[in-house]
Amino acid sequence: QGRRIAKTMHYSGAEWLIRNEREREERCSLVLKHLSINDGMTLCDMGCGNGFYTIKMAHLAGPQGRVLAVDVQPEMLDLLRNRLQTQNINNVTPILGSLHNPRLPDNEVDLILLVDVYHEFSHPELMLQAMRKSLSPSGQIVLVEFREEDPEVPIKPLHKMSKQQILKELIPNGYQLVKEYHGLPWQHMMFFGRDEK
Repeated sequence: QGRRIAKTMHYSGAEWLIRNEREREERCSLVLKHLSINDGMTLCDMGCGNGFYTIKMAHLAGPQGRVLAVDVQPEMLDLLRNRLQTQNINNVTPILGSLHNPRLPDNEVDLILLVDVYHEFSHPELMLQAMRKSLSPSGQIVLVEFREEDPEVPIKPLHKMSKQQILKELIPNGYQLVKEYHGLPWQHMMFFGRDEK
């Protein structure tokens, strides 16, 4: 669809994901607030890395909820498991996905969060199909991507996406834009549900 796919961030750089400056730079607390997570939901942190968002989502979902934490690097999942064990978190299921299949259950996931990960999918159409199949009837996927439109965002161009490009890729693959949040310093936040038409 006219863009180059970025390489996946290597697990050796995982510490960057839990850097102290992340809240100030990205306002992650606002991302979580606008996800509107309720007790008992089934959530997915797609491209979970070492669990920066996974752990926060696990607390919000409560003991009756669950978080499916998907990554393609087993080393990232090992780092996540260590953090889960240290913090005694029991409602997270790490899942080793493949490059074309996140290995999620069908029709069960209420919300799939993708923070700066979609642009790295080597097989985006297959991943979009698989995620769509996994959504519950009212489920949504939420893309958080660095804004390509803004030259002031200090991220490499290959790791940015424009709103136009996101729509160009998701709409033809059975999704509809449900809402957007425009209050993040550097990123788009776009909510998509299944388009049954």
